[in-house]
Amino acid sequence: MILRGRAWKFGDDVSTDLICPGRYFHLRSDLPGLARHLLEDADPDFVNRISKGDFIIAGKNFGQGSSREHAPRIIKLAGIGAVLARSFARIFYRNAINIGLPVLECATERIDQGDRLEVDIAKGVIVNETKGIELKFHPLPSVMLKILSDGGLIAHIRKHGDLILD
Repeated sequence: MILRGRAWKFGDDVSTDLICPGRYFHLRSDLPGLARHLLEDADPDFVNRISKGDFIIAGKNFGQGSSREHAPRIIKLAGIGAVLARSFARIFYRNAINIGLPVLECATERIDQGDRLEVDIAKGVIVNETKGIELKFHPLPSVMLKILSDGGLIAHIRKHGDLILD
């Protein structure tokens, strides 16, 4: 699975409330409406500047805070191809994989705002085309790759009738 897009860089400890502002919780049954407010407290014009397939780049502990599944859902609905961070909050990470949003733990210090990236999830390679450098990360386990390629855990189980671990 190869993804291409631009980098949008954020810092450490990006909370689910920053991703999905609580003041819009009344839109929780309107996920596309909620997605229009993705990360607006960090960057008020973020959703108007991103393109389908772009990447959110962050530091440590991305997705910390509440276990709201809305946060990874609206990231995916907004068209973000993947989130690359030094580390993720455990529940956010699991929720993201379950809904089919790639989340990759990697060193992000050499990726800057606006860099063009090509990410090979299966091989564990990020090519920063802007800087002409290659970054490596631990590839996702095969079961996670299958879940992502099927569009999330529910789609995976519908397709296979069970969790296929081989």
